[in-house]
Amino acid sequence: VQLVESGGGLVQAGGSLRLSCTASGTKFGPTSFNSMGWFRQAPGKQREWVADISIRTGELEYSDSVKGRFTISRDNAGSTMYLQMNSLKPEDTAVYYCNLDDPWGSHWGQGIQVTVSS
Repeated sequence: VQLVESGGGLVQAGGSLRLSCTASGTKFGPTSFNSMGWFRQAPGKQREWVADISIRTGELEYSDSVKGRFTISRDNAGSTMYLQMNSLKPEDTAVYYCNLDDPWGSHWGQGIQVTVSS
């Protein structure tokens, strides 16, 4: 399974970015996924959960730190996930990782840098 993130970069505080994550190489495609989500890791800190989508229920969940500012979504084909990040803060600076959970395991992207300047 390959997960490829894109869309990161440098933005000023208050700005927006949209991250994308495209999954390929899965055994039976998007219908077999359990969930897709985003995590992030800031320098010197542990990786933390940001948001996820339950594929079976469609439920969206967000961490308190991003609720109301970030929106997670998927395309109609189900293999690409997005994270729309608005009202970005310097504390959102981190490497963002895409995660896919399916019956065969938990899979991770390589990570993409998001830097928010004050």
